[in-house]
Amino acid sequence: MTKATTIVQPKITYPTSPILGYSVAMSQPTSHLFEVTLTVKNWTKSVLDLKMPVWTPGSYLIREYARHIQTFVAQSTEDGQALFSQKVSKNHWQIQTQKVTNITIKYQVFANELTVRTNHLDESHGYFNGAALFYFIPGLEKQPITIEIIPPNSQWKVSTALPKIPGKVNHFIADDYDTLVDSPFEIGTHAIYDFEVLGKPHQLAVWGKGNIEPKQLIKDTKKIIETEAQLYGGLPYDHYLFILHLSSNGFGGLEHKSSCSLIYSQFGFRAKDKYNRFIQLVAHEFFHLWNVKRIRPKALETFDYERENYTKCLWFLEGTTSYYDMMIPLRAGIYNQTDFLDILSKEITRYLNTPGRKIHPLSESSFDAWIKLYRRDAHSDNSQISYYLKGELVSLLLDLLIRARHNNQRSLDDVMRQMWQEFGQPEIGFTPQQLQQVIESVAQISLEDFLRRYLDSTEELPFNDYLEPFGLQLRPVIDSEAIPYLGIRAQRENSKEMVKFVEADSPAALVGIDPNDELLAIDGIRVSAEQLPERLKDYQSGDMISITVFHQDQLKTLSVTLADPQPTRYQVMPIEKPSDLQQQNLRGWLEQNSPKTSPKL
Repeated sequence: MTKATTIVQPKITYPTSPILGYSVAMSQPTSHLFEVTLTVKNWTKSVLDLKMPVWTPGSYLIREYARHIQTFVAQSTEDGQALFSQKVSKNHWQIQTQKVTNITIKYQVFANELTVRTNHLDESHGYFNGAALFYFIPGLEKQPITIEIIPPNSQWKVSTALPKIPGKVNHFIADDYDTLVDSPFEIGTHAIYDFEVLGKPHQLAVWGKGNIEPKQLIKDTKKIIETEAQLYGGLPYDHYLFILHLSSNGFGGLEHKSSCSLIYSQFGFRAKDKYNRFIQLVAHEFFHLWNVKRIRPKALETFDYERENYTKCLWFLEGTTSYYDMMIPLRAGIYNQTDFLDILSKEITRYLNTPGRKIHPLSESSFDAWIKLYRRDAHSDNSQISYYLKGELVSLLLDLLIRARHNNQRSLDDVMRQMWQEFGQPEIGFTPQQLQQVIESVAQISLEDFLRRYLDSTEELPFNDYLEPFGLQLRPVIDSEAIPYLGIRAQRENSKEMVKFVEADSPAALVGIDPNDELLAIDGIRVSAEQLPERLKDYQSGDMISITVFHQDQLKTLSVTLADPQPTRYQVMPIEKPSDLQQQNLRGWLEQNSPKTSPKL
C-alpha cells in the first residue's frame, strides 16, 4: 500500500495597493502659495512617476499648470531621507524609490489667478481646481484619494462636493483622480446658503461682496433646477454645490458632475438685463451636468490630461447648452417672451457682426478650440466663429425644424432625452455619427444636407426660413443717424487712441489700416476713439476722407472711401397678420412651460 503524500501548495501573496493622500495647507495666504503634501504608502516600484495635467476638462486650452509648481521635495516618510528626483519633461517628475515603500512629496503652487479654471489664494479665501493643484500617478488614476484641508485659522470653512470622511475634520475622499479633478474647493469665510430641491440638498457658497440678493437668487435657481430636471426626468446626483465668486469684472463658469464654479460682476445683479445674463450662466452650467459631464463624445469619454482631446462635437456640448440657457429661464418663468426674443436678437446680431463666420465652419471651430477660442488676437473676429455662438443658433434652427415638422409634438428636448437615455445614463461616449442618428430619429428626416451646410461649410444660416412657420422674422435695423461704414473699432489706451480691430475687406482694411495703429486725425483734425462715430456722421457713403495714423511709428495719411451704413443690430419680431397655424406654433414653442418628461431616475 502506497503511503499518501501531502502536497503543500505554495503560499501566494498579493501586493497591497498603494494608498494615496493629499493635504493642502495655506499658512500664509497673502503669499498666494498653496502648500501641498502627497503621501504614497505601500509603494513597491523603484521609480515613482508624477505628472501634472496641462488642461482641465470643460476648458479646452493647454494651460501648463506645472509652471506654477515650486519647491518640489521628495523624501522617505519613515526617516525623512531625501529621495533623488528630477524633472524629465514639462509636466513629468521622476523619483528614485528603491527600497522605499512610504513616500512624502511636498511642493508649493502659486495661486493668484481668479478664474473658474485656475487657483486663487489671498487673505480672504482659497479656491482651487484639482487639475491645477494635484499630480496624478500613471497607472493609479483609479485609486481612491483622501484630501485633508488645513485652513490658516479655525474661522475658515471648506466647501466642496466631495464626501467627508466620517469622524475627521476637513477630510474628504475622491473615488479616483477624475473625481478629484472634477471637485473644486472653496475655503474661507464665504457665505453658505443651504436649500432643497426635489428632495435633494443643494448649497450656494458665495465669496466676495456685491449687490446680490441671496433670497431671490436661490428662488430663481430652484426654478432653473426644477425646469431642467423636468426635461430630463430627475436629478442625477445626491447633492449639488454652486460656488459663486463675485469679482470686479469677471464672467464665466465651469461645470462639474456635482457642482459648478461661477464668477460674475459683483454689482451685476440689480439691472434686469445683467441679472438675466447671470441666470443664463446658472442655467448653462447646471445644464452641463447632463450635456457634457454625462452626455459626452467618445473623444472625451476618457480624459487625457497631458494633451489636447480633439472633438468636432463642441458645437453640441456648448452650443446646444447655450441655446437652452436662453430657453430654460423662459420656461421657468424668470423672464418673458419679450426678454427671450430680445436676448435671441442680440445673439444673432453678435453672430452676423462677426466676419469670421464666413471663414470658419462650425465643425472646425469645435476642433480648433485648443488653438483659437481661448487665444484671441486682433484678427480673431475676421478668421473664426465661436462654437458657443454658432452652435446655439444651429441648435435653434434644429429645434424649429423639428417642431415645425411635428406640430410641436417633437422638439430638441426629445433629442436631449434620447441622448441622455442612450449615452448619458450609462456614461457611454457618442460619435458624431451617433449624434446625427439620434437627431434624425427624432426629426424623422435626413439631416445630411442640413449638417453639411451649417456644420461643415460657411453657408449663411437662413434664419427667416426657420422663423417664418412660427410667425417671426429677422430684420436688420439701421439707426436713423447711421454712420457711413469705415470698418474699425478703436479705444483709448495708455493716453493713445488705438485701433483695436479692422474688419476684413472694409474700407479701412483696403487702404492698409491695421490693429495697433494709433489713430490721430480725420481730414487733418484730431479725433479720439470716443469721437469717431460722431465725426463720421458728418460724411456720406461714397465720400473720400483722409485718416492720419501712426503705423509702426511711421506717420501716414491714407485716403479712404466710406461705404454704405451697416445694420447696427438685428431684431426678431412678429410678422404682420400671422396665420392661426403660425400663432399656434409660436405658442407651442415659447409658451410651453411643462415639457414632456421621461420616467424619473
